Amino acid sequence: MKYDVVVIGGGPAGLAAAKAAYENGIKKILIIERDKELGGILQQCIHNGFGLHRFKEELTGPEYAQRYINMITDLQIEYTLESMVLNITHDKKISMISPEKGYQEIEAKSIILAMGCRERTRGAINIPGYRPAGIFTAGAAQRYINMEGYMVGKKVIILGSGDIGLIMARRMTLEGADVKAVIELQPFSGGLTRNIVQCLDDFGIPLLLSHTVTNILGKNRVESVTVSKVDENKQPIPGTEIEYECDTLLLSVGLIPENELSRELGVKLDRRTSGPMVNETMQTSISGIFACGNVVHVHDLVDFVSAEGERAGKNAANYVLSKSIPSLNSIAIENGKGITYTVPQNIDLDKASENIDIFMRVNNVYKNQKILVKNGEKELIGFPRKHLAPGEMERITIPLKFLKNIEGNLTVELQEVL
Repeated sequence: MKYDVVVIGGGPAGLAAAKAAYENGIKKILIIERDKELGGILQQCIHNGFGLHRFKEELTGPEYAQRYINMITDLQIEYTLESMVLNITHDKKISMISPEKGYQEIEAKSIILAMGCRERTRGAINIPGYRPAGIFTAGAAQRYINMEGYMVGKKVIILGSGDIGLIMARRMTLEGADVKAVIELQPFSGGLTRNIVQCLDDFGIPLLLSHTVTNILGKNRVESVTVSKVDENKQPIPGTEIEYECDTLLLSVGLIPENELSRELGVKLDRRTSGPMVNETMQTSISGIFACGNVVHVHDLVDFVSAEGERAGKNAANYVLSKSIPSLNSIAIENGKGITYTVPQNIDLDKASENIDIFMRVNNVYKNQKILVKNGEKELIGFPRKHLAPGEMERITIPLKFLKNIEGNLTVELQEVL
């Protein structure tokens, strides 16, 4: 079977990309989703706070997802569920398998990668101790409680203060569990400030910064965990151990873009984000292959995921209709002081037709800074910020007029405002 645009992933990024491709002139579109329903991770995020930017109202995750599912249905965009992509070739042939249709091969003129991300597990952080029941990733626990109806534990410790860990601290408390503490290795939280307030402070749940779990006790089920303070090198400090009696340990220790397919395809990946390197159109290093959403970099707001998906869908449509290829007039965006990463990683100056949005994260908590964009030693534009934190993604918009007649690459860095 042949399609103009194939979208791999039916979460918020993939749905927005398919809709945008349709609205920009492409009608033969296929969305491939490995789960039994569209909507991605949003289906298990039953708390509110979604859609404030996109729909100007507060929605739950399933409500937000349903808005886009309705759009896809109304446009009669084709999708297939419980379908796993096995391989993608450079000439855009896709091998996939599903219980209903078995093995299939399809061809596409353009492909949009929107596979989302996955959670890091205990094996990724090497916590010593026994291997008892009662250890879950926060996302797995969220699915058990919100979608399957199972309570995962009664006395809970949460390691990691990313947004999903904070949200699950509140969720477990509301279900009657005793959440004893949230433990964070860094000296700052990895989550949004609003989630720290609404999910921890409002329920009296302590947040222990610069601490980590150093041992897990229990043969059949978790019985207790040992928590230790860490030094500036993230090493446990002897004599600071605290033992918490608990039956459950939830891990919220980071998300990793789901890029096995991207890697096998040969897409160039950014070691800082673990996602594809893209330009301002969301095109990867392979012509006609686009990427968007959490497969590129982990977002904190689904509204930005949708916007990124729309950009990828629009430009994938333009690629199919015009067969445009990247020009040689491309500049890289380099990261300077205080910046962990930027997306996009490069800009195609010949193709750029509108102001350029750049998303980034900082590497520490900062006060009274300016996000400075430079070309060599020349300062092009600055964006003042009173507060910056690693858990909150930042966005700046560079007007195209600042990118005229520049030589060499751009650098984005922080500069203290005195």
